[in-house]
Amino acid sequence: MTKDGSARCLLLDSTDIVNRAIEIHGAYPMVGAALGRVLTAASLMGSLLGDKTDLLTVRYDSLKEESGLCLASSDYMGNVRGFITRPAFLPPVKDGKIDLESVFKNGDLFVLRDLEGKEPYTGIALIEHGDISSDIAVYYAKSEQIPTLCVIGVNLDKDFKCVSAGGLLIQLLPYADESIIDILENNTEKVESLTHSIKYDGLEKTFAKYLDGIEYDLFDSYRCDYVCHCSREKTDNALLSLGKEELLKMAEEPETELSCQFCDKKYNYSKAQLCELAERAK
Repeated sequence: MTKDGSARCLLLDSTDIVNRAIEIHGAYPMVGAALGRVLTAASLMGSLLGDKTDLLTVRYDSLKEESGLCLASSDYMGNVRGFITRPAFLPPVKDGKIDLESVFKNGDLFVLRDLEGKEPYTGIALIEHGDISSDIAVYYAKSEQIPTLCVIGVNLDKDFKCVSAGGLLIQLLPYADESIIDILENNTEKVESLTHSIKYDGLEKTFAKYLDGIEYDLFDSYRCDYVCHCSREKTDNALLSLGKEELLKMAEEPETELSCQFCDKKYNYSKAQLCELAERAK
């Protein structure tokens, strides 16, 4: 937090998170480049939630059928999980870099907040840039009227493994000294690469670059991870929701396998187990 109370700032090294996503969903360029950025954004935004039971979901949805959508869900500590519907899609390359702007531009950005005791809130914004950093800033400005600076980067090697990834989120607070905006914009232009700075300088020195000339206090530092909350109980409930008749049809097969789309964990059900669930569904 800046000492004058003008802004709150978050900085994340999401390298391990992105590499875990690549391990689960495959070393495809769209997993690291697109899903990695959405996971990073969701982690930053989720860490602004207030309570342990609160959840935030970011859905980055392309209008192009072949590229699909990226979805990431975060808790209040920034722990995330996510998936992409077209992980093997090969995006175009521009100037030696994956051209995500052409893939997602003119799609939709959805932000869902599920807060305990309240109606879920969904904010929607048009993807104007295809660069998630700019689109998140536009979302906050238009949907929540919060001036926001967002920088998100994922650096992949030739095998599409993540070398470095991270995100920065700075938001102006009510009654902020607006002169801070010029300082932040100038500092951002000076930092050649967020991912390079995180990898070689660490988080605190990277913070100092973006907040150069601004006094601030570092309130907290903690670890967040790629965390999936799937369980046998949840797959049981999902099957129960299908109803008795559908479960008995499934029981005609020797075994049924369910796979979690977030972590690819397998849950196997025998014929007897499905029949037991069918009786419970009655």
